[in-house]
Amino acid sequence: MKHVDTLTGLPNHKALEKYLQDRIDRDETIALAMLDVDHFLNINEQFGSETGDEVLKTLASLLRETEGTTAFRVSGDEFALAMDGMTLEQAFLAMERLRIKVEAAKEAFPALEGELSTTLTIGVAQYPRDGKTESALRRAASAALVSAKEIGRNQVALPPNEEMVMKSCYYPSTNVRRLKSLAEQLGKKESALLREALDDLLRKYDRSEISRRTKSE
Repeated sequence: MKHVDTLTGLPNHKALEKYLQDRIDRDETIALAMLDVDHFLNINEQFGSETGDEVLKTLASLLRETEGTTAFRVSGDEFALAMDGMTLEQAFLAMERLRIKVEAAKEAFPALEGELSTTLTIGVAQYPRDGKTESALRRAASAALVSAKEIGRNQVALPPNEEMVMKSCYYPSTNVRRLKSLAEQLGKKESALLREALDDLLRKYDRSEISRRTKSE
């Protein structure tokens, strides 16, 4: 019980360190996501610390339900999710689904009275790709979290030296160069532009699916 967070009931930062070390000692692939609640200080100031605590407990419950992950409360509004056996790509996509789920789940946070959405900023890294030790892996995931905040919060990001091009995807070199040039012109990161494109694509096909279902009915 000494490695359990008293507020949320999740394992704490000491439990996270041991969990990661055990997997690394066995040389098992593991991905790590570090995440925190966007503008949590504002929630505490606007609604009070008791409401802030309720938000953290509600979020902890949602994290427990995230398939294929083990959740930890690191400190304050910072949490971690360990993902055994996941590639970096799989972990990124899993965290993007979680980010969308939490943003849409206003009804899960009744203490906020529907006045604002609870959103997450998430950084993802993987052993052995981004860190060969437990501490290096945590640093890589924390660096990715900082990178996501710099992009604008309510984002998922990889460690700063990682281009947002998934291993399973192969883009023509011409497109990659055009993307880099556009990012430089706009003063944005390539990962942010790719995320915008993905969001637009999903909205396009969501509208197409809604239209198709309406017509069939």
